[in-house]
Amino acid sequence: MKTKREDIRNIAIIAHVDHGKTTLVDELLKQSGTFRENQEVAERVMDSNDIERERGITILSKNTAIKYKDTKINIIDTPGHADFGGEVERVLKMVNGVVLVVDAYEGVMPQTKFVLQKALDLDLTVIVCINKIDRPEARPNEVIDEILELFMDLDASDEQLDCPFIFASARSGYAMANLEDERKDMTPLFECIVNNIPAPEGDPDADTQMLISTIDYNDFVGRIGVGKIDNGSLKVNQEVMVVNHHDPSKKKRVRITKLYTFNGLNKVDTDEATIGEIVAVSGIADIHIGDTLCSIENPVAIPFQKISEPTLSMDFMVNDSPLAGKEGKFVTSRHLRDRLFRELNTDVSLRVEENPGSENSFKVSGRGELHLSVLIENMRREGYEFAVSKAEVLFHTDERGKKLEPIELAYIDVPDEFSGSVIQKLSQRKGELLGMTPINGGYTRLQFSIPSRGLIGYRGEFMTDTKGNGIINTSFEDYEEYKGEISYRKNGSLIAYESGTTLTYGLFNAQDRGTLFVGAGEQVYAGMIIGENPRTEDIEVNVCKAKHLTNTRSSGADDALRLVPPKILSLEQALDYIDTDELLEVTPEHLRLRKKILDSTARYRANKR
Repeated sequence: MKTKREDIRNIAIIAHVDHGKTTLVDELLKQSGTFRENQEVAERVMDSNDIERERGITILSKNTAIKYKDTKINIIDTPGHADFGGEVERVLKMVNGVVLVVDAYEGVMPQTKFVLQKALDLDLTVIVCINKIDRPEARPNEVIDEILELFMDLDASDEQLDCPFIFASARSGYAMANLEDERKDMTPLFECIVNNIPAPEGDPDADTQMLISTIDYNDFVGRIGVGKIDNGSLKVNQEVMVVNHHDPSKKKRVRITKLYTFNGLNKVDTDEATIGEIVAVSGIADIHIGDTLCSIENPVAIPFQKISEPTLSMDFMVNDSPLAGKEGKFVTSRHLRDRLFRELNTDVSLRVEENPGSENSFKVSGRGELHLSVLIENMRREGYEFAVSKAEVLFHTDERGKKLEPIELAYIDVPDEFSGSVIQKLSQRKGELLGMTPINGGYTRLQFSIPSRGLIGYRGEFMTDTKGNGIINTSFEDYEEYKGEISYRKNGSLIAYESGTTLTYGLFNAQDRGTLFVGAGEQVYAGMIIGENPRTEDIEVNVCKAKHLTNTRSSGADDALRLVPPKILSLEQALDYIDTDELLEVTPEHLRLRKKILDSTARYRANKR
């Protein structure tokens, strides 16, 4: 018989990027007494890996738990970037309700719509938290109307439309049920969660069932599966069957060696857990997201929702440049294959395939450029050395044989004076302007429907065009008919003519030709891209050229050579810059751009064909 666990609430915090999810979780942890009075706590304590802390974004969903009075609240902090939507989709199976965080100034954004759609599809209870109400330009009343409109657009039921609203400032540490209330602490939000989110229910006497929604990894105990117990209970040393709804052939008897519950930021050992509890289990080597742990007598798998398909792909290949193998620890195709297939264990929205006809190249498909660039950056930090090609979109074909391509919705906030140049650029990239509305502060919000191809390589240009003041947000909309050719880059490259070390004299002569990406004293090779030509053609330049001594040369003759500082490209800028006939060489120490064909004669012949 089904019973409710009134002492537990399971919630996910969902929102668009930068609307304050992680800061809100910080405050809930602090005010629930999770930390000692004198304990030093980092800001955005849930963003625990290096890339998350550096970029100020959440990439992986993470679990935590707090105590409010007699209720344990399990909280999952989710990413807000569209590229990591797969992380949000899979964890929603663990919770009974969501807190939708919306910025009191920005209002409803593309990812707000995406995450809310997923929550409503699973019929989860929603609490709306309008955050950052202490911003001077906050407009909470208008944002309430936007949110209710969004609920109606997504065909929400009457019960879902009747959701509670909370007004908060996560940074200042207070929440209110009404705008006129006293600004004190987070109690109104705690009360709202306990009173509105349904308690988890299941049958404690039935056979065990637990769906694995997240995989963690630890060097000491190996793979750790995290999920919610739907029925029955789990005990240490219990024998269970691992089955998978989408893979009927998977049936394996295993023993649970360790069982943990969550408390604050820590996992706590426990001997037994029952329905409604979110737990972590270790000791199962071959456990994956979507697996169900069941009793041996009655192994019934829980269905796992279908994750949205990838839209972009890149080729990852073994580095074969003249400088290959000098900086990386893992350089062979075996290393590359093992690492990419290992990533599939924890990232449900990634796809990896071996390229036919090549043992050294793999096609990696993901949800967007940021999704793939975070994987590249992680591998680079782990000591891998490899090369990647330009991102390409994944086309589909409909039943009539027509070519379809992914289309994205782009919301762009730009200062009024730059809106003309943004509209012009995106129109050239097959973008279609859907709407244009003025917003406060001298900004205009543009809404575009644009092929995913049209956004590849655009963000760097966008930042230049808006002098760093523009904000661009995108979300995948649908597949539509192919929109025609798009020319990616108007500029050519400056290519090194020979291998060697760059010298001031050679660079001084080359810098008049365009913008250089390398400084003096750097290793280059023939076919490597060392700068950008403002014109459309590629030019070969000799940056290793030295000035030969003459009898009449004075000692101060070189003092006049002044080099312009080189433009150092970040990983994203480098991925944006490369064209279809170029590669990015990634090593733990350097990012180098190069032509696919290094030899100039062979390159000339290939272009003539």
